[in-house]
Amino acid sequence: MVREVAVSQFRIEKRRTDGLVKLSSGASIKGCFFIAGNSARHDGPERVWDLLNSEDGFFPFEVHDSAGARTVLFNRDHVVTVVLSDNEASRDSGYTVATRRAVSMRLSTGEQITGAVCVYRPEGRDRLSDWARESDLFHYVESGDDQTIIVNSAHIVEISEGTT
Repeated sequence: MVREVAVSQFRIEKRRTDGLVKLSSGASIKGCFFIAGNSARHDGPERVWDLLNSEDGFFPFEVHDSAGARTVLFNRDHVVTVVLSDNEASRDSGYTVATRRAVSMRLSTGEQITGAVCVYRPEGRDRLSDWARESDLFHYVESGDDQTIIVNSAHIVEISEGTT
């Protein structure tokens, strides 16, 4: 006898996106984010940036280590950076016309990051200080090697404009 399992009407199919999460404790954890096929914030699939900025508190993450794979919950407040292997930032609708600013930032962990940020503001309001005052907690920083780093602004100690 074949038994059919009812699928919940509330179930949302997710895909996995690889990432490296760096925590305020100093730990770096490799694994996968669970990302929805559609975003509530924009057209197209959800991105890791959407997940991190969607709400406060905890999010699920599949950890890959010597013990195998397991799902844990991480508190967003303690995520310092997320490193993604693809350039997720380039999927923003205004990406090609945004003002790019070369930056160097020092984080609460002592780590120094250099890269570029896109400022989605009209000319004259597209300064680095305008980018720093955006309401989202997590921001994209693009490194020179086609990686996307998502930085928790609560862990940015100092940021300056400069060359990458």
